[in-house]
Amino acid sequence: MRSFDPRLLDGIDAVCDLAALSNDPAGELDPAKTRAINHLGRARVARLAKEHGVKRYVLASSCSVYGFQDGVLDEGAPVQPLTTYAEANVAAERSNLPLADEGFCVTALRQATVYGLSPRMRFDLAINGMTLGMYQKGRIPVLRDGTQWRPMVRVRDPSRAFVQVLEAEPALVNGQIFNVGSDEQNFQILPLARRVAEAMGREFQFDWYGEPDHRSYRVSFAKIRNVLNYQAEYTPEHAAREIAEALDQGRVQPDTRTRTVQWYKSLIEWHALLKEVLLQDALL
Repeated sequence: MRSFDPRLLDGIDAVCDLAALSNDPAGELDPAKTRAINHLGRARVARLAKEHGVKRYVLASSCSVYGFQDGVLDEGAPVQPLTTYAEANVAAERSNLPLADEGFCVTALRQATVYGLSPRMRFDLAINGMTLGMYQKGRIPVLRDGTQWRPMVRVRDPSRAFVQVLEAEPALVNGQIFNVGSDEQNFQILPLARRVAEAMGREFQFDWYGEPDHRSYRVSFAKIRNVLNYQAEYTPEHAAREIAEALDQGRVQPDTRTRTVQWYKSLIEWHALLKEVLLQDALL
């Protein structure tokens, strides 16, 4: 996204900008790279898309921009980014949404925390990690102190939101921000963990991990429901059972690639090693 040939955008009708270093912890591994990719890279994509005649651009943003706030927050609420990942999402929204005009439809989708089975499985996301912990150890890892609020959405639901935005009348979505998720899936983390255990038919046991979470927010999803008639269709219980079944059948395997921070750390280490080897070869 930072270096592709802009001619790739010739003849393209729409761009869904999904490329980013994700999520909050991963964004802190190298804040400069996070800003370069998640903000400046996506600003480049949007600018080039407009220059090359693309008609629609949809930015994948995040509800993490709300940070720590009381009450139920809609798209007009002030943002309070507490991490580099969240800051870069806010910056991308602020650089890309103003590009909207009659010929270039720009929409930002602030997604809730995504969960569920996927081809590139993520076990570093809350419900997925809870399910894996219960499956492997009979205990769910819970980030302290469990009272923090977080909106959740199963991966198939935001996928539909992107499609609905692409198919919507431009007047409904151009220059707009939509929270993507479900009012019913604003959860406190500890009660959510209990629901995951019950869905798997297991006795609820858990282990604390990490420092107390400094992010906590509840989100309103009324706008996307009212404007696009969008509804989330899936629940954490269904996803937990589906993930457990996939683990049983060997269709997903927990490894370094399924935990984003570990995977990015491996890439950084491999890159450093490669540079060292190339330098040694150059000196020979």
